[in-house]
Amino acid sequence: MPGPVSQLGSRFIRFVGGLGGMARFTVSVARASVTPPLRLSEYLRELYKLGVLSLVIVCVSGIAVGMVLGLQGFHTLSRFGAEHSVGELVGLSLIRELGPVLTALLLAGSAGSATAAEIASMVVTQQLDGLRMLSIDPVSFAIKPKAAAMLTVTPMLTAMFIICGIYGGYLVDVGILKGDPGSYMAGLHSAISFQVDIACCLLKSMIFGAMLGLVATYRGYTSEPTAEGVSAATTSAVVIASVGVLLCDYIITALWGI
Repeated sequence: MPGPVSQLGSRFIRFVGGLGGMARFTVSVARASVTPPLRLSEYLRELYKLGVLSLVIVCVSGIAVGMVLGLQGFHTLSRFGAEHSVGELVGLSLIRELGPVLTALLLAGSAGSATAAEIASMVVTQQLDGLRMLSIDPVSFAIKPKAAAMLTVTPMLTAMFIICGIYGGYLVDVGILKGDPGSYMAGLHSAISFQVDIACCLLKSMIFGAMLGLVATYRGYTSEPTAEGVSAATTSAVVIASVGVLLCDYIITALWGI
């Protein structure tokens, strides 16, 4: 039986090998993205599957999160006599942090898992091998449209999440707690800056979208050609993408304060 040091070394080697494989895969996707054909029809189809079909859950979650922020923010700020700042609290929390992160986590569990499972099923049924026999690059045909669509839809869905969250906070603050609608909207207008807050939110969401697309497609592309391999690829795609989003969010916030 191998000792603990041997087990630790083998796990570290597998981890480093996985990072190297991910780096090579990222280079292959980037090369395919600038190489014709563009695969526009497949890209539009993936936009619908990853974006439109995820719209309902993103909007409903955004309203729920905004309502919770409005309720908790009102009760917390009322201790300091600052009930009029609920709009600022809801807007800044959603735009700077909760909007990009929660949207990415929702997409990791829905669109990311579906993408990994679809590509892993193509591996099981040898569809990718069939593409290679036809001299068609499977990365360009099957991977590129999905990764590009995930990169595109993540900022859009983040914007929808934030809009719905702000509306949910407005419903609680104005409709239930009888706050002043003018104070809510004025706080949003005065606290949010496009150059700082919205631009940083867009940057975060684009980074998260690129990460989600690469992780989901890589785990499906490198899955074992068995039913257990499809299950493992789907589960690991969600776990790795979710943890990666949280770690990446911390690194971005720590380095640039956004």
